[in-house]
Amino acid sequence: MNSDILLLGQTLSFAADPFQQGPEAAQIHARGAVLIRDGLIMETGPADDLRAAYPQAVVTDHGDALIMAGFIDAHVHYPQTAMIASWGKRLIDWLNHYTFPEEQQFADPAYAAEIAGRYLDLTLANGTTSVVSFCTIHPASVEAFFGAAQQRGQRVVAGKTCMDRDTAPDFLRDTAQSAYDDSKALLEKWHGTDRLSYAITPRFSPTSTPDQLAALGALWAEHPDCLMQTHLSEQVDEIAWVKSLYPEARDYLDTYEEHGLLRPGGMYGHAIHLEDREKDRLLEVDAALVHCPTSNTFIGSGLFDMGGLMADGHRIGLATDTGGGSSFSMLRTMAAAYEIGQLRHRPLHPSELLWLATTGSARAIRMEDKIGNLAPGMEADIVVLDLASTPAIAQRSARAEDLWEAVFPTIMMGDDRAISAVYLAGQRTHLPPKSITQ
Repeated sequence: MNSDILLLGQTLSFAADPFQQGPEAAQIHARGAVLIRDGLIMETGPADDLRAAYPQAVVTDHGDALIMAGFIDAHVHYPQTAMIASWGKRLIDWLNHYTFPEEQQFADPAYAAEIAGRYLDLTLANGTTSVVSFCTIHPASVEAFFGAAQQRGQRVVAGKTCMDRDTAPDFLRDTAQSAYDDSKALLEKWHGTDRLSYAITPRFSPTSTPDQLAALGALWAEHPDCLMQTHLSEQVDEIAWVKSLYPEARDYLDTYEEHGLLRPGGMYGHAIHLEDREKDRLLEVDAALVHCPTSNTFIGSGLFDMGGLMADGHRIGLATDTGGGSSFSMLRTMAAAYEIGQLRHRPLHPSELLWLATTGSARAIRMEDKIGNLAPGMEADIVVLDLASTPAIAQRSARAEDLWEAVFPTIMMGDDRAISAVYLAGQRTHLPPKSITQ
């Protein structure tokens, strides 16, 4: 039985980085095709050429919709799903008032499984095919998330959040030893199983003692193929807090560096208020920064310097940071990144926004050889965008003179209604019915 699948529509892939090469970095076929075999992309090109070359392929014609790599959300907190859009707190108060009480409930495996399934279904409904998530201190929260992702066939990265300092509430603290032991056991069980990867996960320096950071640094040294995720320089008062807790550190980044938590494979969420030394060291070790624009505005953190950091050569991904972020949608996240770019006097081109949400985030999580682009040999994680999903978007895109003008209204005004189809490893996933409201 023939296993070739041929998707037809407009196709978008990247041959280079548009931050370096401009929009010409993209490869666009107004009537293109993607050939999928055994879960991998085998070939892309003009539709007529691929139809002639593979006459036995099973064809799905998506018409004028845009076929591109699925979105990759490089920094999320799936346990915060139910408390997204909670009103009126800045970071530290927000954690104490909303986040920590919600995370306490993940000691219950049934509750963790319920939220993990709900979260992943929301990501797929929004065209997100891969995520990198913090869990809670409870191993059950990690088990639930990996189990739900495995069931759906999603490529995900996740880890047990570690917190042992008395700045965290009693009901959400582990120890340096238990953080090491639990993380190691979960890593050895899940890392590399199917499409699952483990990330060593200290929440951030204010909630970990030096002993815990050192223990997790030792674990990372023992398993250097794993990623490490944490937070860095999100808010000014947070930085002052770190300085009070680590008075001998040169800066915030130094609290990680001194404990073996700075090297390639490190992912540092937010990174808004960086000092020059921090920027230099992050670039020197080729660590990744993750921009979380809706979170940064919602919690009042500040404006990420995408233009300056990209010009310097940093590896940068894009993320919703749910539930500090106010949307599960990477379209809304791209829109917020554009708005922040405007405020920083460096508006991002649609090619740059789409690259950040796909190839850029894949680079941030060191998986650009697997996901994040329509290219031969890549895993066939694909989103199909309806570029006329609402009357407001349709009337604007109808005036477009090229693809960038056609897709930009969807970036700025689109939501889950713009997600026409999602494929995971070449298999089309079931999406919930769309809202009829406009």
